[in-house]
Amino acid sequence: MAEATARSHGPDTGTTQDGGARGPLDGLLVADFSRILAGPYATMLLADMGAEVIKVESPGGDDTRTWLPPTRDGVSTYYLAVNRNKRSLSLDLKDDTDAGLARELAARADVVIENFKPGGLARFGLDHVAVRRSNPGVVYASISGFGSQADPSLPGYDLMVQAVSGLMSLTGDPHGPPYRAGISVFDVMTGMHAAIGILAALHHRGRTGEGQHLEVNLLSSALSGLVNHTSAYVAGGGVPHRMGNAHPSLFPYEPLPVADGELVVIAGNDGQFAKLCEVLDLPGLAADPRFARNQDRTAHRDVLRPLLVERLATRTKKDLFHRLLAAGVPCAPINTVAEGVAFAEEVGLSPVATTGEGDAAVPTVRHPIAFSATPPRHELPPPALDADGTALRAWLACPRN
Repeated sequence: MAEATARSHGPDTGTTQDGGARGPLDGLLVADFSRILAGPYATMLLADMGAEVIKVESPGGDDTRTWLPPTRDGVSTYYLAVNRNKRSLSLDLKDDTDAGLARELAARADVVIENFKPGGLARFGLDHVAVRRSNPGVVYASISGFGSQADPSLPGYDLMVQAVSGLMSLTGDPHGPPYRAGISVFDVMTGMHAAIGILAALHHRGRTGEGQHLEVNLLSSALSGLVNHTSAYVAGGGVPHRMGNAHPSLFPYEPLPVADGELVVIAGNDGQFAKLCEVLDLPGLAADPRFARNQDRTAHRDVLRPLLVERLATRTKKDLFHRLLAAGVPCAPINTVAEGVAFAEEVGLSPVATTGEGDAAVPTVRHPIAFSATPPRHELPPPALDADGTALRAWLACPRN
């Protein structure tokens, strides 16, 4: 194994973990050559857990810095969403001196992550083969749209993958056009897969001393993330199709109209359906052989739906929400994002964490994992371009320990 002391300690940051605790990835150095969303989301998760992440940006900066609106104090909220707890170093890889600093950073890092086009870093001596020569224990993660064997001219945009993977064929009204998901769902999913893979490779390195090269791509993440839909095809031979808000294997499992709007109503099993019928004063439906079992309800959804809607239309969202939950029937109002954040506060999740202090403070969405002994940190606000360049250049110019 390459010596940990040569790689894993970045420059002195002068920061501490939340509450004085050390994050579970404390001491880990991540050289982040990624940009946009999948890679930065992965490295933010690692940074939240204590890793020292150095975000290497071109002189123009991460593209998302210019994805406006919306903004906070003139800074793109898209950029702010996935770049906290990092330090920014601007390097022009076409410049020999800057490229040398980038190679030195990669040589010291525990983890290198990049999302250039496959092979795009080779000319700078920053591909896995080159980095491994100076850093044999490195965990090197490459993110692409379609994998290293695909045509390198294929750009890895989430919307393209939503289209080619089949997701858009599943999204929207059955008689209307296909729709994209409301978020870049496969970028986020790929970022999570990258983080999982990195942690697994670090565990392997801890046991064997061996680094390795990980490859993740949006299309593979998409096909994995379509779960029951891809399984319907590869295991069952059926091609799923758009069903609006309906579920192919459950009913009810969708928004249903009520007196003052719509409410998501879920009967995930026969017991929940019986309880739903009790609340709606329709006990006969649960005993009806057309509706008694889930597969029967699914087969006869066109008959059952109007019977439920007729009774639901006499109740309000608020009344039904509380009565159904009390009875053990899953349900939910369809909130705005603002209402969703407020609801998370209401149930005790404290979803907003503020990074930085004073005028530099930036509200961000709290790390999604709670640790009992090593809590995630929410310390550093997303950095300005090259905000840490002077200190990082000086550190990289010093001999390694």
